[in-house]
Amino acid sequence: MKAFFSFILFGFLLQISFAQKIYSTDWKSDADVKVFVTEWKSDADLIVYKTTWKSDADKNEGIWFFTEWKSDADKKIYFTDWKSDADVIIYFSEYKSDAGWKNKSKQHLFY
Repeated sequence: MKAFFSFILFGFLLQISFAQKIYSTDWKSDADVKVFVTEWKSDADLIVYKTTWKSDADKNEGIWFFTEWKSDADKKIYFTDWKSDADVIIYFSEYKSDAGWKNKSKQHLFY
């Protein structure tokens, strides 16, 4: 029984640590990560697909669910107007299959 609860707890913690529920803040100082949106897929560190289903956003694979409330988010991001201010450069794709990291050295910012 103890092993069962340990397994459940581990699964819950794993889900939290990899989830991609995102809140977009208006304040740079409130953000965990500053992002710049590029028009070119080739410039991106991360290709992001915006999902309407919270359950789709369960790993650090670029599938983001935007929350209405900061307290529901796993990461708070700030959209910067300048590429040089960004921690991560993203490209929004219309296709879920495009989502993913192109520059894995920045992947740790969303854990």
